[in-house]
Amino acid sequence: MNRFGVIGTTALFLLSGFAAPAGARQQGQGKPQKQQQSKASKQKQSKSQGRQQQAGRPQAQPRQQQQRQQATRQPQQRQQQQQQAGRQQRQPRQQARTQQSQQRQQSVVWQNQRATNWKAQHRTWQQRGGYNGYRIPTNDYNRYYGQNHMFRINTLRVVYVGSYPRFQYGGFWFRLLDPWPQYWANNWYDNDEMYIAYFGDGYYLCNRAYPQDRIAITFYLN
Repeated sequence: MNRFGVIGTTALFLLSGFAAPAGARQQGQGKPQKQQQSKASKQKQSKSQGRQQQAGRPQAQPRQQQQRQQATRQPQQRQQQQQQAGRQQRQPRQQARTQQSQQRQQSVVWQNQRATNWKAQHRTWQQRGGYNGYRIPTNDYNRYYGQNHMFRINTLRVVYVGSYPRFQYGGFWFRLLDPWPQYWANNWYDNDEMYIAYFGDGYYLCNRAYPQDRIAITFYLN
């Protein structure tokens, strides 16, 4: 009985000795697997982070492009604003220059029509052989013409054909056939009150300041 007991204990001891290393091996083998799993998970996380970063970069690029475009647009907009401001400043100057040039032209043309000796140079319609031109209808004459209807020539439309000025009034164009008296003011066409009247033998342009002077005029329908 004792032999069998010794043999049994010995066998159990041997079996436990062999079993322990197997369990230790299994435990030793489990550690590398966990480490590998952790490494794989880390690699996956790093890959996912890298993908997210790569996905985020294209979103940042349009913002950078927009910022660059805004940075380039701002100087262009400033330049355009400066150019517009310069144009706005130049326009009144150009308008003033054109007005001055027109005034100079008007002055030259009107001064060329000035008489040196009014009494010798002007002629009445009777001296011209009588008036045979267009006659203004009575209704139109009473509405626009006669001593009660004054106007200033500078307020009318004036054109210059050659060296002769023509002005439009009451639906007709008129041209002076006589020079204007040399003793009138230099700017009479700007300030003096004028009127057109019929005096028995034809139509004349008259100056309210000099009612005795009558300048023969001719009509143009167009």
